[in-house]
Amino acid sequence: MSRKPEFGSFFPAALAFLLLAAVPANAQGQSGPPSRVPITQKVDEEKRVALKGNTRPEARAENDRGAVADDFTMEHMLLQLQRPPEIEKALQQFIDELHTPGSPNFHRWINAQEFGARFGPTKPDLDAVTGWLASHGFRVNVVYPSGMVIDFSGTASQVRKAFESEIHNFEVKGEKHVANVSDPRIPSALASVVSGVVSLHDFKPHSLHHMRRPRTEFTFPDSFGGTSFAIVPADLATIYNLNPLFNSGYSGQGQTIVLIEDTDVFSASDWSTFRSTLGLSGYTSASFTQVHPAPPSGANNCGAPGAFAPNDAEAVLDAEWASAAAPSAAIVMAACADTATTFGGLIAMQNLINASTAPPAIMSISYGQCETVNGAAANASYNSAYQQAVAEGVSVFVAAGDSGGAGCDNSVAQATHGIGANAFASTPYNVAVGGTDFSDTYSNTNSTYWNSTNTSTFGSAISYIPEIPWNDSCAGALISQYLGYPTTYGPSSLCNDPFFGSLLQTTVAGGGAPSACATGTPSTDGVVGGTCQGWAKPSWQAVLGNPNDGVRDTPDVSLFAADGLWSHY
Repeated sequence: MSRKPEFGSFFPAALAFLLLAAVPANAQGQSGPPSRVPITQKVDEEKRVALKGNTRPEARAENDRGAVADDFTMEHMLLQLQRPPEIEKALQQFIDELHTPGSPNFHRWINAQEFGARFGPTKPDLDAVTGWLASHGFRVNVVYPSGMVIDFSGTASQVRKAFESEIHNFEVKGEKHVANVSDPRIPSALASVVSGVVSLHDFKPHSLHHMRRPRTEFTFPDSFGGTSFAIVPADLATIYNLNPLFNSGYSGQGQTIVLIEDTDVFSASDWSTFRSTLGLSGYTSASFTQVHPAPPSGANNCGAPGAFAPNDAEAVLDAEWASAAAPSAAIVMAACADTATTFGGLIAMQNLINASTAPPAIMSISYGQCETVNGAAANASYNSAYQQAVAEGVSVFVAAGDSGGAGCDNSVAQATHGIGANAFASTPYNVAVGGTDFSDTYSNTNSTYWNSTNTSTFGSAISYIPEIPWNDSCAGALISQYLGYPTTYGPSSLCNDPFFGSLLQTTVAGGGAPSACATGTPSTDGVVGGTCQGWAKPSWQAVLGNPNDGVRDTPDVSLFAADGLWSHY
């Protein structure tokens, strides 16, 4: 499987420009993992174990509107499998070797079939699991080549009998949903192989973008009596010193950036308009396409989603700013429709990394859910998918979020669930991307970094601008100091100001937090505790400045992503 040097970029909640090189390799001749012992117990329906940590916090009595009909269709559920500890250890070692110069496995990527043969379940194990599903009347749609995921469909009645979990209607904040009322249970004979059903509900992750009201101006008066500056591609290239790369012929030509979505864009012409208006149309090799990737075999689980708000705004934002940072690259939006149980973006990603052709070298994901709410099985599913992607030479970039460290409290006035990391970004196998703001308004140096007029492509930045955390909250230290408040808490704080405080009561901020509930179950809904544990800290995070906390910390990198508080958006 070959790779060319790649320029990739994305704009999840943050904006990033990434240059990565990969070496063509052949994976033949690699030593295999330890031998695997298949399931030996007979499946006894009377002996069961609960798959804990897989019930939504909203599935409470006050929201319950009764059971769904027995024939309620539950299409394309994903059963996440797991490998024994010794095989997991072998995979982690192999991934380390892929990234260790001098190792015989350095950059020797493997494909999905090889991944399944080396690190997936045995065929007897897969047969035992699919046989059990079939015995309950489920239709097995796809057994992915990785061996780690099975797509299956059925009815609520079949789910109730097979997993001993009722599916009910719920109404939450005026929205109607369906969800399981208790953790699913499976025969104990399958527990060594089955991690869980990725989800038995239709609560979907949220897109990670935040905007104040749209504007048509590029330079205009701000709320502090000064000037606001809209960031455009020309500013991006100046601030992050991309122009020398572009002038040397490195602008993403011949490369592909795949955006994982669950929506189409409202209009593909928006991408072209963005480029022609903001000075990118001269990079003529660029392209934008939308695809709905089918699985490698079996029933097609990737429906065309159409465009719907607010996710279509996220999708076009991703496409436009990927193109801004790599203006000659091919931008591909891979989108699958959500099902009654499964996020369409996860279906799209599974179909791409399990395809018979080489997967894209760069994927970008701009969605998320905090670890405690996402649930143990879904957390495991993203970790597993990213492991496979990395083994195939795919770099996965994920937005860390836009609610600061309060990932369970998205864009609300008050955080009530404590610190929570975005589960989509907290695995050790992705690059988590956070967001910053610029410091010039805070330091009263706007004129040092911005021209008073715009160029023909609306750029006005003069140079790199020192960065500060993106934090719109009234509890932010810098905004409190700037407005003359001595503390960030208590009766004399900005948050308790009856005017300014009410305007800034929000969790909106650049995301990032330690992984704390990747596995286990919280004792209080949505709050880290109980048996929660985070993903272990990867060796590459053991560097000066990182907390010695033993867990994966996010984000890994951060660039400008703010929405106007300090006069830049």
